[in-house]
Amino acid sequence: MNDRPAGPAEPRVGNLPVPGATLHYEVRGTGPLLLLIPGGAGGLAVCDGLAPALADRFTVACYDPRGIGGSRLDLPGEDQSVEVHTADAHRLIDLLSPDEPCQVFGTSSGGIVAANLLAQHPERVRLAVAHEPPLARALPEPGPALAAFSEIRDIAVRDGVGPAHRRMGTAMGEAEPVDPAEDEAEAAPMPDRLRATVETSSAHFLRHVLKPFTHHAPDPARLKAVADRLVVAVGRTSRGQLPHTLATALAQTVGAECRTFPGGHLGSVEHPDAFARVLLATLSSNR
Repeated sequence: MNDRPAGPAEPRVGNLPVPGATLHYEVRGTGPLLLLIPGGAGGLAVCDGLAPALADRFTVACYDPRGIGGSRLDLPGEDQSVEVHTADAHRLIDLLSPDEPCQVFGTSSGGIVAANLLAQHPERVRLAVAHEPPLARALPEPGPALAAFSEIRDIAVRDGVGPAHRRMGTAMGEAEPVDPAEDEAEAAPMPDRLRATVETSSAHFLRHVLKPFTHHAPDPARLKAVADRLVVAVGRTSRGQLPHTLATALAQTVGAECRTFPGGHLGSVEHPDAFARVLLATLSSNR
């Protein structure tokens, strides 16, 4: 670990060497550990709006998954695995909360890691909240979703990030209409740090993370055994879209609670304050 002291309003920053990579992480607040596992190509910048709203109640840690942002790979260009990323999260928990289990929140691909972390290391996790984890194999007929994610990866390799993102948009599908009277406030703009990380890390994510993560086969028996400590979160405005459908199917398969959160698949970024309030209520009601 290589910590940099924080100023009054700054997170504490550290780097943790792990097999094959060095993880860059940030820590805010005091209290029991809450580990935030970001998804996609945004890294810990995904948590910039969420983490400060949680730091009054928790020691909030967020990190760049290996190959994203400041977490450098020893050998770039290799496909990633859920098991390796789960081991990374486990090492961070052991570093930051060696004597007590923690609570975990993960979104998108980070939600896959959060659920797997609970299944693999139940003694280290009090509660895992997995927000729209895109596990295609949760569906009774996963073939079309698996094929779509494979196609997105192939387009990213062949044609680049832009065409792959456009194919991703069509694969996600259209959200169902929501009652305007219940709609959230206007979404917050994407922060500059998040935008910069997405721009530099999207190629790695689309080529080396998306397919192996969405194709990951969770262990239903292990998840069923800890279902009382797993909350699957879905976006209020993403109903009808593929990540919402996959998350709902996972919750039904393993018998976990499925809870609605503000916004859509990017709700933690677009509505961080409202999202944090629901997350805090979820963590408090399941402690």
